[in-house]
Amino acid sequence: MNTDLERVEAIEAATPAEGLFADKDWLISPTALPFPAKFVDELEKLGYRLWLFVRACNLLYQQSVKGNQPPWIADYLDRGKPEPLREISRAREFRDDLPRVLRPDLVLTDAGYTIAELDNVPGGIGLTGWLNETYAALGEDVIGGPAGMIDGFRSILPGGADIIVSQEAATYRPEMQWLARKAGEGFTVRDSDFVPEGAPESPRNIYRFFELFDLPNIPAADAIIRNARAGTVRVTPPFKPYMEEKMWFALFWLRPLREFWRRELSERHFLKLQQVIPYTWLMDPAPLPHHGVIPLLEIHDWSELEHFSQKQRELILKISGFSETAWGSRGVELGTDLPQAQWAASIRSALADFGAHPHILQKFHKSRLIEHPYRDRDGTMKTMQGRVRLCPYYFVFEGKAHLRGTLATICPPDKKLLHGMKDAILTPGRVEG
Repeated sequence: MNTDLERVEAIEAATPAEGLFADKDWLISPTALPFPAKFVDELEKLGYRLWLFVRACNLLYQQSVKGNQPPWIADYLDRGKPEPLREISRAREFRDDLPRVLRPDLVLTDAGYTIAELDNVPGGIGLTGWLNETYAALGEDVIGGPAGMIDGFRSILPGGADIIVSQEAATYRPEMQWLARKAGEGFTVRDSDFVPEGAPESPRNIYRFFELFDLPNIPAADAIIRNARAGTVRVTPPFKPYMEEKMWFALFWLRPLREFWRRELSERHFLKLQQVIPYTWLMDPAPLPHHGVIPLLEIHDWSELEHFSQKQRELILKISGFSETAWGSRGVELGTDLPQAQWAASIRSALADFGAHPHILQKFHKSRLIEHPYRDRDGTMKTMQGRVRLCPYYFVFEGKAHLRGTLATICPPDKKLLHGMKDAILTPGRVEG
């Protein structure tokens, strides 16, 4: 391909007829986003650290339930969850089950990057697989290789899987159908009323592509859980709602748990994660002792947060999990973007909802600006000065987290919350040079 426009046209021509996201599109770039080899090596190491972190989270919850760690940990993580789901998440037969796909959302900053959150039920697997395949065909050295995403998905589900997609997640059905075709025999996308059958000697894999808050809208949920307990099916990600809470970043920073994290992660990896996990607070409205203050905010009561100036409000308010507003860009508010009255109302609402839906507060790290080419809606080639959310995809098999692809979302500079949008560029990452 001699010109950028010809490359964009080739990428567009390679798009599956049914698309990859239902009723959604994006701006196309003629080239993948380049990253230095040293940065790609850092991404590989990040996967290992996050795998250690996820294992430690699972252990901490279980120890809290047993009384070997403070009971308030499990109490926080179980809030708002129905008892049957709490019971299945604690079942002995699923004790060691962990998510097999890890996707952190990285915000690229002037100092490096920060992890906005960690997703265990991520969208974009099929899309990133298609992007890697398509850009590799144009000669790009994409991170993970042309078939990395497909091979990674196949490796975590040996023998195939029934990929159950809920109506809530229907936007992502086309990309999962593309992924299933590429993964080959044994991989099929199913509706949420599908009940897979297997046997203890040859259990059937289920890939759960629906959020656990949506379980009442999954007709086959009870049968899947029953079969999982009988050992005739294996479900990933597991039915462990506590693993999908954003409050884990707040627990990571709590001083009473510091020695646990150091022991389970090792001192070296603990310190490395401190550099990239933004300081996070769990917004527990319980009163403090008269001499107590909330660390770094230096306030005695959350109500004082309502009166912070706009400059002081470089903070993000999020619902922690188990809610239809806890994924995508929903349920996320940036303090500097809100009028003072709305900010105060959001704080009061978050505190009032703590019993059922805990919220977290997180330091906001401003993303750096980069430049990248794209084809505009009018058909002309342009250069966007934008901000990047980078999503590396790690597949866990053979006891390791393997980096198999990256999805870069390049948003216009006025967008501070970096999520997929119509006026954003979606492109894979590649190794520079």
